Amino acid sequence: MAEQPLSDVERIKTASRFLRGSLKESLADPVTGAISDDDTQLIKFHGSYQQDDRDVRELRRKQKLEPDYQFMLRTRLPGGVCTPEQWLKLDQLAQTYANNSLRLTTRQAFQVHGVIKWNLKKVIAEMNQVMLDTLAACGDVNRNIMCAVNPYRGDLYREVTQMADKLSLHLLPATGAYHEIWLDGEPVVTEEHEPIYGETYLPRKFKTAIVIPPVNDVDVFAHDLGFIAIVENGSIVGYNVTVGGGMGVTYAMPETYPRLADVIGFVTPDQVLDVAAAVVTTQRDFGNRSDRRLARLKYTIDRMGLDAFVAEVEQRSGIQLAPQRDYTFSNTGDQPGWMQGDDGSWHLTLQIPSGRIKDDDQQQTLTALRAVAESIQEIEPARFILTPNQNLVIANIPDDQRSSIDQLLISHGLQDFYLPSALRQHTLACVAFPTCSQAMSEAERYMPEFLDRFEGILAEFGLENEPIVLRMTGCPNGCARPYMAEIGLTGKAPGRYNLYLGGGFDGQRLNQLYRENIDEDGIFGELTPLLRQFAEQRNLDEHFGDFLHRMELLPPVQEAA
Repeated sequence: MAEQPLSDVERIKTASRFLRGSLKESLADPVTGAISDDDTQLIKFHGSYQQDDRDVRELRRKQKLEPDYQFMLRTRLPGGVCTPEQWLKLDQLAQTYANNSLRLTTRQAFQVHGVIKWNLKKVIAEMNQVMLDTLAACGDVNRNIMCAVNPYRGDLYREVTQMADKLSLHLLPATGAYHEIWLDGEPVVTEEHEPIYGETYLPRKFKTAIVIPPVNDVDVFAHDLGFIAIVENGSIVGYNVTVGGGMGVTYAMPETYPRLADVIGFVTPDQVLDVAAAVVTTQRDFGNRSDRRLARLKYTIDRMGLDAFVAEVEQRSGIQLAPQRDYTFSNTGDQPGWMQGDDGSWHLTLQIPSGRIKDDDQQQTLTALRAVAESIQEIEPARFILTPNQNLVIANIPDDQRSSIDQLLISHGLQDFYLPSALRQHTLACVAFPTCSQAMSEAERYMPEFLDRFEGILAEFGLENEPIVLRMTGCPNGCARPYMAEIGLTGKAPGRYNLYLGGGFDGQRLNQLYRENIDEDGIFGELTPLLRQFAEQRNLDEHFGDFLHRMELLPPVQEAA
């Protein structure tokens, strides 16, 4: 078979001089608020996306104005751990240069939206002052390392967060482009080398997660690479390795599909970095560089065959994987409210709707958390921890400080964040409109209205306390992991969605396409009779997704691969 031509993004990476391109020139161009087309691809590796406000796009076109260009910046924050000082700096940047809000992502990172081109360098430089960066938060590299959020488990939590830090550094690009462009670093005059990524980096984005059973809060099977901590006698003895998960789908392209990762074996802690590098370099050398829609690791594995892929990883790492160890998962969510750790300190988990930190008429979330950050600055080791479910943990708080934190939060209207409804506790939504260029329909802005109607139906059937995993995205790319949900919605067109049902409450089963291209009335028209039947015929402690499978209420599974 003839070799396929490289995609245009591969051309851009090859000519970029290790991610430099013409970014300096684009940033200095005073004629436009945008950067060059090629540089819009390269800036992703530096942690930013060029966007525009789609709410005003047509109006500006009629006025013969260019789109309202702005940039989103995303942090690299392994395990979502953030100091009070870093929180206050991000708060200041959001107010000074962005849209007066922060967003907690489903990958435990911050996103700052609405930064104009001429302020990008200022924002990145100020982040650097508090040891934050955006390098490799986006682009065809390993992105932010996700990690289980359970500080109450003490030594186990500290060990996995340390592993997340080590992995993040080990898989970080070696190029000096980031420091040259954003931090006025000295240009590299010697020959550069990317020991893991090579000159053209990976064929597509790459995502890694670490989890401690029984809580699958990171959705470990949704990632290219995962490590499931195996705990014996109170200590982590090693990790089961997972490969090949991925959520993205392209409509009308059946050769694309969501895929759960496979468990391929067990490694000891000292083997993690070598095995991770071997997985990444195998994807680097065998991944599809012709069609980016088929370039994720899941397609590489299905094309090579799992056994051949594992053999390549073992040969590259020099490590023979041991048989996987037993583990059990129970759920994917966060436990809201205060929880005491095994060292006596306290940790408060707040449910943040769609991860948006802002002030509005109901809650002054940005102001409240600024006050908390100021109040705990002198408490060491007090931290903010972003969760994989877009929530926030205020961690390592002494018992005598709890009441003052409660007073600050409740006085700013955040009392509902302590004990959300069972449905809201298990809900995710992506950004979608107005900033995401891929959005076909609303998600974050529409979710509150959708939840109000949904909770009314649940109450009608006595299911108001039933935890159901619900996830909504504005397109099929899967940023909020909708294909893992018991109820998943992916945007098809304004006001219209594809409905997926039957995912596992514990994050170990994909859902199935149930109905295509339906509006809100159509969605609830489908869900209402199923929920009524669930209320009447469920088994004790049976989850909604499990019930749908037991009762054979879902269409037959078609193997996309």
